[in-house]
Amino acid sequence: MNHVWGLMSHPEREMQSIKQENETVSHHYTHHVLLMAAVPVLCTFIGTTQFGWRFGNDIAVKLMPSTALVLAVVFYALILAGVALMGRVIWWMARYYPDRPAFKRCMVFAGYVATPLMLSGVVGLWPVVWLCALIGTVALFYTGYLLYVGIPAFLNISKSEGINFSSSTLAIGILVLEVLLAITVLLWGYGYRLFS
Repeated sequence: MNHVWGLMSHPEREMQSIKQENETVSHHYTHHVLLMAAVPVLCTFIGTTQFGWRFGNDIAVKLMPSTALVLAVVFYALILAGVALMGRVIWWMARYYPDRPAFKRCMVFAGYVATPLMLSGVVGLWPVVWLCALIGTVALFYTGYLLYVGIPAFLNISKSEGINFSSSTLAIGILVLEVLLAITVLLWGYGYRLFS
């Protein structure tokens, strides 16, 4: 958790610091990813049970706590799977570089790059669709920035090569994110009918 502030305030220096560490995947998950992934899950649980989803009209769709709990567990698993998938994508895409990082380093890197997206989940406390979309878009742009800053240092490649690699990774990441968002909207927005 000590890297969160650094990623937000001075990302280039923080990426170098992350690179110097030899953090294991299990340590990273237990001390960062599992905690950060809980932010959108808990906030959305509270928001959907206390205030309800608002889709542009005045009608709020509230979930029963039991329903929201089932959906929260699925949402949490999807976030963890998305981070793991992006770690694997980064590792796979780096296969042609001479200083290809180890698989565990790619997993750790993916977890740190996803930090802004997970932090943006705070907006789930007041689940209004347009606000969630706006904050999510800002978080996505910052996540892209972390990729552009981190990839050249992480792979020991030039910034021009890093831009190509980061762009490809970001494109795949956006595709993964869109799938996760679609599933999330179905779960939190309409899934209550399945479990009610």
